[in-house]
Amino acid sequence: MAFFFAFLLAAFLGYLYGYYIRPNQKLRKAVEKVKAQCVAALEEGRKGVYKTIVTDQQNASELVVEVKELALTQGGQVKVQYLNAFYKNPEFRTRKGEALLQEVRGLLGEYLPASEVEWYETEARHARIRELVQTLDPKHSTHLS
Repeated sequence: MAFFFAFLLAAFLGYLYGYYIRPNQKLRKAVEKVKAQCVAALEEGRKGVYKTIVTDQQNASELVVEVKELALTQGGQVKVQYLNAFYKNPEFRTRKGEALLQEVRGLLGEYLPASEVEWYETEARHARIRELVQTLDPKHSTHLS
């Protein structure tokens, strides 16, 4: 008889663990992962594109540089990090990758005029992310506590 009750108790506890405890742990981990991704997306900063013409010994090409904003000065300059660059005319210069980024740093410097950088529109995306984070907290608060 004790064996039968132990079996029923084990089955009941297994049912509780399988249907209530373990799914809540998976949900908690999934919500924490989504929140971490949302925070990373909100903190990544503004990105944009800067275009300029580079001339060298009667040759010219448009240089397109993808930049990330690090800081904004009072004089309207933006301290940037160069993410990617390429020349529209590939025969103009043949450097690629990190060598091209070093060349761009030498040509343009660390600061660019803020008015000449075409920033990607991220406000709508950030608003949706903030809304998602705010709905995650109250909606799943019973599972997260």
